[in-house]
Amino acid sequence: MRESQIEKQLQPRAALIAGMVVLAAALRIVPHPMNFAPIGAMALFSGAYFSSKRTAVLVPLVALAAGDCFTGFHRLVLWVYASFLVSVAIGFWLRRKKSAARIGAATVAGAIQFFLVTNFAVWFSGIGSYSKTPVGLAGCYVRGLPLLGNTLAADAFYAALLFGGMALAERRFPSLREPLPAMAGQD
Repeated sequence: MRESQIEKQLQPRAALIAGMVVLAAALRIVPHPMNFAPIGAMALFSGAYFSSKRTAVLVPLVALAAGDCFTGFHRLVLWVYASFLVSVAIGFWLRRKKSAARIGAATVAGAIQFFLVTNFAVWFSGIGSYSKTPVGLAGCYVRGLPLLGNTLAADAFYAALLFGGMALAERRFPSLREPLPAMAGQD
């Protein structure tokens, strides 16, 4: 296949992936239960599907920042963004093989790391009345457990929509399928 043919094939795929990421980011500003947002699934999806690692990080990061312009920035935003980048990296693990089991494992790993990072940030920053001791940190994690349930549920729901939607689109429109393996690793 000539390079121009490959480029034509990749543009609709990249546009669809970017559109799905932007739509997921837009859903974040719609009222929802606490921690029931598409961010974790969006990060995994970006890492798994954008062929460029740079794009996999930048497009959803810009979408996340744009959403924060509406929802508001807070003092934990850098921690949240760092956790988001960890989820993109977990998505990189899905690039070679996207099975239901691997997507499920990545979804759970992403939700757990988000819980660990953001609850540590709450404790570390002094939000709440948690003592700066291991007992205080443990208390912060225990109080955050209900939010972990919401995060897991949201990530599972939105991962099913994003990954399932892409799989259906690839099945229906063969031109959207992944590029040849020789092209897949290029940035």
